[in-house]
Amino acid sequence: MEVADVTFCPQMKFNMIHTTNMIRFTLNSFSFFFFIVAIRNMNNLEELDLSYNSIEDIKGFERLSVLRKLKLLDLTYNSFNNGIVPSLGFLSSLKTLSIQYNNLNGSIDIGEFHNMSNLEELDLSHNDIDNIKGLKSLSKLKMLNLRWNELKGLVTSNGLDGLKHLQELYLDYSSIDKIFLHNVGVMSSLRVLTLRNNGLNGSLPNQGWCELSNLQELDLSENGFNGMLPSCLEDLTSIRILDLSFNQFTGSLTSSPLSNLTTLEYLFLSYNHFEIPISFVSFCNHSKLKVFLGDNNRLSDQIELQTWIPKFQLKVLSLSNCGSNNLGMKFSHFLFYQYDLRRVDLSHNLVKTFPVWLLENNTRLEVFRLINCSLMGPFLLPSYPKPHAISIDISDNHIEGPIPTNIGSIFPNLRNLNSSRNLIQGHIPTSLGDMHSLEILDLSNNNLSGQIPKHLTIGCPLLFFFALSNNNLSGQISFSFVNLTWLGYLYLDNNYFTGKFPDSVSIPPFLRAFGIGNNHMFGKLPRWMGSVLTLMGISMFSNHFEGPIPIEFCTLGFLQFLDLSENNLFGSIPSCFNQLKIKHVHLNQNQLSGPMTRAFYNSSSLVTLDLSDNHLTGTIPSWIGSLHVLSILLLKSNSLEGEIPVQLCQLKQLSILDLSENNFSGPIPPCFHEIPFETTHEKSSLQTSTGFIFSTFALWSFVDRSKSLGNHYLVDDSYGGISINSLDVQQKVEFTTKHGSYAYKGNILDYMSGVDLSCNHLTGEIPLEMGNLSNIHILNLSHNNLYGSIPSTFSQLKQIESLDLSYNRLNGKIPSQLIELNMLEVFSVAYNNLSGATPDRKAQFATFEKSSYEGNPHLCGLPLQTNCTKIVSTSTMSKGLERNIEDGSFIDMEVFYVSFLVSYIVMLLGIVAILFINPHWRQAWFHLVEMCMTSWYYFFLDNFMKFFCNRSM
Repeated sequence: MEVADVTFCPQMKFNMIHTTNMIRFTLNSFSFFFFIVAIRNMNNLEELDLSYNSIEDIKGFERLSVLRKLKLLDLTYNSFNNGIVPSLGFLSSLKTLSIQYNNLNGSIDIGEFHNMSNLEELDLSHNDIDNIKGLKSLSKLKMLNLRWNELKGLVTSNGLDGLKHLQELYLDYSSIDKIFLHNVGVMSSLRVLTLRNNGLNGSLPNQGWCELSNLQELDLSENGFNGMLPSCLEDLTSIRILDLSFNQFTGSLTSSPLSNLTTLEYLFLSYNHFEIPISFVSFCNHSKLKVFLGDNNRLSDQIELQTWIPKFQLKVLSLSNCGSNNLGMKFSHFLFYQYDLRRVDLSHNLVKTFPVWLLENNTRLEVFRLINCSLMGPFLLPSYPKPHAISIDISDNHIEGPIPTNIGSIFPNLRNLNSSRNLIQGHIPTSLGDMHSLEILDLSNNNLSGQIPKHLTIGCPLLFFFALSNNNLSGQISFSFVNLTWLGYLYLDNNYFTGKFPDSVSIPPFLRAFGIGNNHMFGKLPRWMGSVLTLMGISMFSNHFEGPIPIEFCTLGFLQFLDLSENNLFGSIPSCFNQLKIKHVHLNQNQLSGPMTRAFYNSSSLVTLDLSDNHLTGTIPSWIGSLHVLSILLLKSNSLEGEIPVQLCQLKQLSILDLSENNFSGPIPPCFHEIPFETTHEKSSLQTSTGFIFSTFALWSFVDRSKSLGNHYLVDDSYGGISINSLDVQQKVEFTTKHGSYAYKGNILDYMSGVDLSCNHLTGEIPLEMGNLSNIHILNLSHNNLYGSIPSTFSQLKQIESLDLSYNRLNGKIPSQLIELNMLEVFSVAYNNLSGATPDRKAQFATFEKSSYEGNPHLCGLPLQTNCTKIVSTSTMSKGLERNIEDGSFIDMEVFYVSFLVSYIVMLLGIVAILFINPHWRQAWFHLVEMCMTSWYYFFLDNFMKFFCNRSM
C-alpha cells in the first residue's frame, strides 16, 4: 500500500491511499470548493472519507454523481443538517454511508435515498433524529445504526417487514416504546439487536421478539426490566451474546430458560436480582460458555446432588458482591476444573482462604481480584512463575506476615499490584524492582517497616502510581524516585520518614499528586515544586516545615488541593494565590500572620478554606462574597477584628462557618438566614480529570459491538482497576461541637453544617431570622456580649444537635417552644440573666442537667434546685413593697436611721443634764449602780464556788 500527498493548490492538501482493488480518498485539511472541482477527474474512486472536517455547506454535493463506482462515503464528525439526505440520493452504487456525529434532527425520511438501492450499511448515530420513515425503500439494508438519537416513542414498525435482509440494528440510548419488541420479530434475518438504555421497563413480552431464531447478539442492558425471564427466550437457539445487565430481573438461573441456551458464549447478568447457584450446575449442558459476568446478584447455597465436570472452559468469571457467606468452600469444586481463565473477580464475598490453586491451575491468568474477601493467613504465591499475570488486587483483607521475597520472579510482567488495607508486616521486598513493567504499586495501609528499597525505584521505570501511605516506614527518603519519568502519583503519608528536601532535584515531569503528610520532615518547603506544572494535589500536613510559603507555588496553575496544615510556617499568605483555580486549601495550625489582603481573591472554584489557628490580623475582606462555591470557611483562633461582613450572606453554598476565638465585634448580620446551609458532596471529595486518591472502576470495558460479534469484548483496563481519570480527595475538617473538637471526613462531612461565632465581642440581639437556618446541626454563640431574649423562632431549627448560648447577657424566659427540637443533644444557656421556669422535662430536654442552666439566679425548676413556688412568693412580696413605695406608705429607711440616731443622742444628753443639775438624783443614781454591781459580784462568786466544788468531788 502506498500513501501519497497530493496538493492541488496552496489552500488544499489531500492524502490518497492506493490499493489493488480500490482508491480511498481522505481529506485532512481542504477547501471544499477546490475539492468539488477536482472530483470530476476521479471516476474510479471507491471510498471517500470526508470525516472530521466540520463541513457545513452542502452546495456542490450533486457533483459527486460522477463517482459511479463509489461504495463507501464517510461524513462522520461534520456539521451537515437534514439537507444532506436528498443530496446523496443519486449515489446508486453506494453500499456504506456514515453520517454519524452531525446535526441531523427531527424526522428523517429514508425514502429520500431513492436511488441507493444497493445500500447495505447506514450509520445515523449521534444526531438528534426523533423519527425514521421510509425504511421500505432500503430493501437490501443489512446494518442500521441509530444509536444516541432522540427517538421518542415507537420506532415506526411501518416498513420493518420490508427489511428482510437487515442483520444488525442498533438503537441504544434512545427512547422507544416496548411495543417495538412485539413487532421486531418480522425482521427474520436479524443477527444483532441492541436496545441498551432505551427507557424500557416492566416484564419482557412472551412473544414478538423470540421469533428471531437467527439472533446472535441481544443487548437489553441498562433498562428497567423486571420479573422473571419469559420462557420463549429458549427459542433464541442461535444466541451467542446476551446482555441483561443493569436491570431488575429476578428468579433462579436453575429454572430459567438460560440453562437451555447452550449456544451462549458471552453472558452478562450483572446488577440484577438473579439467584445464581454456587454450584453453577445450571450450565452443566453448556459447552461454549467463555465469559460470565454476574456481579451484584445473589449466590444461592444450592447443594450439589452429584459431582459434575463442566464441558466449557471460562476465560472470564466475575461474581463480585454477590452476598456469598462461604464462597471459598462451596464454589471451589466448580473452579477446580477451569484451566483457561484469564480474568477472575470474586471480590466482596466471604472467601476467607487464599485460593492459590486458582493461580496454579490457570497458567494464563491475567487479572486476579479478591478485594474485601476476608482473606486470612499469609501472602501465598504459586510455585512457578506466572508470566501472563498483569494485575493482582487482594486489597482490603486480613492477610498478614511478610510479602514473599521472590514475588518479583513469580510475577515478572505484573503491571498492577494492590495489597493495600491488610495486615502485612516486614520489609518491602527488593525483588519488586524486578517487575520492570510495573505501573501501579499500592502497599498502603499495612504494617510495613524499614526503608524504601532503592532497587524498586530504579528497576521500575514505568511506575505511575506509587502508594505507601499509612505504614511504619522510616529513614530518609531517597529522591531516586524523581527519575521515574512516568510517575504521576506518590503517596508517603502517615509514616516515620525524616530529613529535609534537597534544594534542587530533577523531578518527574508529569507528577500530579504528592503526599508526605504526617511524617517527621523538616526544613523549608521545596521551591522546586513550583516547577512541576502538572501538580494537582499537594499533601504535606503535620510535619516540621518552617519558613514562608514559597511564591513559586503560585505558578501551579492546575493545583486543586493544598494541605500544609500543622507545620511551623510563618509570614503572610502569598497574595499571588488569587490566580489559582484551587478548590481545597488547608493552612491551619501554623504561624501565618498579617491580613488576608487579596489572597484567594479570584479563586472562584474554592470550596474549602481553612486558615484557623494562626496569627492573622485585620478584617475579613469584602471580596469573600465573590467565592460563590465556598462551602467550608474556617477562621477560628486568629486575631481578626471588625464586624462580620454581610458579604458572607452571598455564599449560598456555605455549610460550615467557624469564626470563633477572634476579636469580632458588632451585631450578628441578620442576613445569615439567606444562606441555606444545605448538604453538598463537594466538601468530602473532589472529582476532576485525574486521580489524587484513586477509585476502582469496572474490570472490563467493551468496544462498539457494531464492529464485531464479540471478538473484542475483553479489553483490559491498562491500569488494573485504578481509575486515573477521576480525582477523589477525602479531606479532614475539625469543627467544635457538643463541647468538643471533632474531625469530620468522608461522607459524614457532606452532611455536616454549622455556625460557630463563639468567643468574640459580638453585641446586640440575636436576629430572629437565625431561626430560619433549618438545616444547620450546630449553632454556637457563646462567650459574647449578646443581650435581649432567646428568639422563639429557634424552635424551627429542626436539625439542630448542639445549641450553645452560654456566657452572654441574654434575659427573659427560655422559649417553651424549644422542646420541639427532637434532634438536640447539647443545650446550654448558662451564665446569662434569664428568668422564669426552665423548659418542661420532655423529650430531649429531659436529658439536660443543671449545668445547662447554671449562672442564671432567676431561673427555677428542674434540674435546678430552686423551687419556682418560692421564687413566685418572693417575687410577689417584692412587687407589694414596690407598690407601697410608689404609694408613699412605706418608711424611707435613710430617714428612719437618721431619726433614730438623733433621738438616742437627745435621750442620752437629757439624762446627763438631769444628773448634773440635781445632786439628790445624782446620789441616788450612783447608789443604785453600786448596789447592782455588789449583787452581781456575789452572785457570780457563789455560783463559781459551787461549780468548782462539784468538779473536785
